[in-house]
Amino acid sequence: MTNVTIYHNPRCSKSRQTLALLEENNCNIHIVEYLKTPVSSAELTDILTKLDIAPRALMRVKETEYKELGLADAALSDEQLIQAMITTPKLIERPIVLANNKAAIGRPPENVLSIL
Repeated sequence: MTNVTIYHNPRCSKSRQTLALLEENNCNIHIVEYLKTPVSSAELTDILTKLDIAPRALMRVKETEYKELGLADAALSDEQLIQAMITTPKLIERPIVLANNKAAIGRPPENVLSIL
């Protein structure tokens, strides 16, 4: 049985579909509702490293907060973008699944099968 962590938003259909897919694959699932229990800077940095992407690539750029906070500014550092996601976790793309020292974004949900 594969141990997985899912950074989950129960209000998101893709997040719910990904969780169901993990359950179908008999995974031992640790659910982190990141809107209730925000991730730390170290956790987010680790996720970005495992995904092999820059912070902006993990951000939901269509969220109102992205525009209101001026996060499209190319001059912002990775640290500033990470801090914005920690302060406003709604900006983090979802769901994120960690398994076998790898990470995947469940968009589409089947993306996570590659790390199981």
